Amino acid sequence: MSVISLFSGVYCKEQSVVAALAEKTGLPVAHDEDITLLAAKLSGLGLDKIEKAFSAKTSVFNKFTHEKQRAAAWLRLALATRLVEEEKLLIAGYCALLPPREITHVLRACLIADATFRRAAAAEEAGLSDRDAQRVLERGDEDRATWTKLVAEAKDPWAPALYDMVIPMDKTSVEEAAMLVIKHLADPAVAVTDASRRCAKDFLLAAKVETAVTGKGHDVWVCARDGVVTLTINKKVLLLDRLENELRGIAGKIDGVADVVTKVGKGFYQTDIYRRADFEMPTKVLLVDDEREFVQTLSERLSMREVGAHAVFDGESALEMIADDEPEVMVLDLKMPGVDGLEVLKRTKAERPDVEVIILTGHGSDTDREECMRLGAFAYLQKPVDIELLSETLKKANEKVRSKKAAG
Repeated sequence: MSVISLFSGVYCKEQSVVAALAEKTGLPVAHDEDITLLAAKLSGLGLDKIEKAFSAKTSVFNKFTHEKQRAAAWLRLALATRLVEEEKLLIAGYCALLPPREITHVLRACLIADATFRRAAAAEEAGLSDRDAQRVLERGDEDRATWTKLVAEAKDPWAPALYDMVIPMDKTSVEEAAMLVIKHLADPAVAVTDASRRCAKDFLLAAKVETAVTGKGHDVWVCARDGVVTLTINKKVLLLDRLENELRGIAGKIDGVADVVTKVGKGFYQTDIYRRADFEMPTKVLLVDDEREFVQTLSERLSMREVGAHAVFDGESALEMIADDEPEVMVLDLKMPGVDGLEVLKRTKAERPDVEVIILTGHGSDTDREECMRLGAFAYLQKPVDIELLSETLKKANEKVRSKKAAG
């Protein structure tokens, strides 16, 4: 018996179909929770960071940290490890999209249905109103679309090209769906062979390389075949030779890699610029200042120093970012209309005391300085600020944040 991977839309009877398949085939089930736990264990990353890979919501700092890409890489490694060890498995959930097509003993199935059926299922299973059900469907579909783009380079999570079979659950019962999958599972085309086993090992090798390169801050597409690893660069980079040499150096150290090939992909000629994540530098800096030209220029100057910064232009937006995202260091102006810097500092330290706040103002007094430091500011700087001084202060604040996290 082979491996089944089952991807599904929200409220398409996935749990019932998985239960029926597990009962009829005896296959052990690998849910997303199982793969996520293993990925967190292998990586040392927090479970919450791995789980965020499944969400459409992406941090504004991800372009500096590549956290989603790192999480996806470790999920691949976790699943690849199991696929090499277990040739009989039922993969259910987001992770069903991870096995590459080359592993032919994986039968890829997708459950989907029209919106009317899914809203009715939401009402039946969760007691949701039509409006609430529609919101859940839209959010779930958005999550799946974002995930599909991240791990399969495809825009449509329901595209038939991604699967061996797409089952319309609005026209198919749970029993019929399960039997349809089982029928195809007996097809010789999905039988385990020596060639398909080698492809599973290739998947594992590629995943090991991917975790290594993402661990060094890189974001490239990785595949492997018989020990030859191919790294595809999909964003424009100025010093291509230098990047290729660095990537080859990282990948070549992985046990089992016989050769490394680098190439540019279709995205290389688009406008996005390749950016390596430097984990030694501050990568989650929130700049808060109502002087737009100043703060945008400051953001650009910090970027040139490998500091990942995002700018907002008022206190209210800063507080929203604190609630919805994960900035680690804030550079904050005191004098702003509406919610001023002092109020932002108070509320930030009350709600997210782990965020280090650097005050940067052109209108502060000694009294302001004393009050800010009393409230927990990391440093108090005056405009115009020397960029080297600010960079050094940011590094020290970042080191304090990382030390706290390392200490638990």
